[in-house]
Amino acid sequence: MSKALLGRKIGMSRYFLDDGTNIPVTIVEAGPCVVTQIKTEEHDGYNAVQFGYEDVKPSRATMPIIGHDAKAGTAPKRFHNECSVENIDDVELGQTFDVSLFEDVKFVDISGTSKGKGFQGGMKRHHFKGLEASHGVKRAHRRVGSINGHATNLGTGPKPKKGKRMPGHMGNKRITCRSIEIINIDTDRNLLVVKGAIPGANQGMVIIQQAKRLNRKKTAAAS
Repeated sequence: MSKALLGRKIGMSRYFLDDGTNIPVTIVEAGPCVVTQIKTEEHDGYNAVQFGYEDVKPSRATMPIIGHDAKAGTAPKRFHNECSVENIDDVELGQTFDVSLFEDVKFVDISGTSKGKGFQGGMKRHHFKGLEASHGVKRAHRRVGSINGHATNLGTGPKPKKGKRMPGHMGNKRITCRSIEIINIDTDRNLLVVKGAIPGANQGMVIIQQAKRLNRKKTAAAS
């Protein structure tokens, strides 16, 4: 089974290594997660395991979620996610997985929703330089400048091309950080300590998966 868990980002701190070096770390509450559905290739077209995280009051859940999770013999869950697996024989409905799933894992991929920044200009959103800050520029220091002119895109007319970097909504997107090193695991409190920062605000939901593609620089530095 592919190793994956749902969790919450607790916050950032620092961790002291044996040689006295302190490194920035992020503390994540990973699991426990309950298997709420097993999808098979015969019935659903592919093999996957759906798991739920964090109990919620029945009054706060919808009737479909209550009935769906009741089939697994568990309380309704706040979050659900699934991961593809090749073999589902070793997984049972209602089975619980906790942070001990990553005891023999060195690197993980963590996905989360980045902080929303609202509507932002080109300098903050795309790191534009801005216009001159000297004489001759009047109330246009942070503007993006010319965006179109009379250029055409394969005969579509004088309008901005698709994908043109301009002011707009920033943040609130799903971001995945790959090859994050695991520093420590606390199985008693289901805490996972990883190196560096991860996307999202504190108490935000994240998905932790075993690293699919290792980063050469990170793995070399860890070794």
